[in-house]
Amino acid sequence: MLTCKKVYADIPFAHRQHQHKGHCNLIHGHNWSFVITFGCRETDECGFVVDFGGLGYLKDWIQLHLDHACVIAESDTEGLALAEAYTDLFKLYVLPNASSEGIAQHLFKLFDTLVREHTHGRAYLVEMEVVEDSKNSATYRPS
Repeated sequence: MLTCKKVYADIPFAHRQHQHKGHCNLIHGHNWSFVITFGCRETDECGFVVDFGGLGYLKDWIQLHLDHACVIAESDTEGLALAEAYTDLFKLYVLPNASSEGIAQHLFKLFDTLVREHTHGRAYLVEMEVVEDSKNSATYRPS
């Protein structure tokens, strides 16, 4: 297997850990980065795992769904009610788990599907790292 990595950096969005006992249960933001590791068994005709210049569909997805968004867990009834009451104030993105770990797992599955579609199954995701403010990170890698 060959691998390569692409980094999408400084993506501003907020999230909330509604079950956390400390201050993380408040809506707060970070500048996030995504480090995506791609893999393949055979390269394309240029010798690439993926053509970095051809990944605009990932950048567009991030821009559309996460840039300046508020990420809320689907079980966060208070956060969902707030976003529903003030639809003009939130670019909402709902997922199963709004932790860094949950975001990494969610984005892995979503981006892996997109990459497989765009490369006709030749390339795939190996690992998804989500970094909060360049200080903390979580990584999802299927077993």
